[in-house]
Amino acid sequence: MSWDDGRIERLKKLWSDGLSASQIAAELGGVTRNAVIGKVHRLGLSGRAKSKPATVARPRVKTTVKQARIPVATTRGNLAVIEMVETEVEVIRKPAEVLMIPLSRRISIMELREGLCKWPMGDPLDGGFAYCGADSGMGKVYCDAHCRIAYQPQNDRRRSG
Repeated sequence: MSWDDGRIERLKKLWSDGLSASQIAAELGGVTRNAVIGKVHRLGLSGRAKSKPATVARPRVKTTVKQARIPVATTRGNLAVIEMVETEVEVIRKPAEVLMIPLSRRISIMELREGLCKWPMGDPLDGGFAYCGADSGMGKVYCDAHCRIAYQPQNDRRRSG
């Protein structure tokens, strides 16, 4: 199939009418959708006008209290049965623990050694950057307070997200 002048003019008209490449290919016959797209590109035809976005904002979805399925043991005759009962659960988040590390405990990278907390404090590109420096105990990277931040139980992470 070749692109003669008549087919090219018809392609331009159909394109300006807003037909899709698939519709144009079917209309012209003997040509694929990709061939139409390629020819449109080579001809440098302008993209079609986009529909105007809605001027009225969509209403926001209200968040509700999540319902959880909680197992409840009941008895039926001589059988104990565990049923999953839906109940509303209020999500309670603990406030983040505020740690006050005295400036005297903060250490530079040159002072880091085994048994000291390696929790970074501040911006590494800043002159005031330091590490926590509190006692972490042998075999641990962070002090107890920073361990609670770094190693949260998996269930707590799911709840807070």
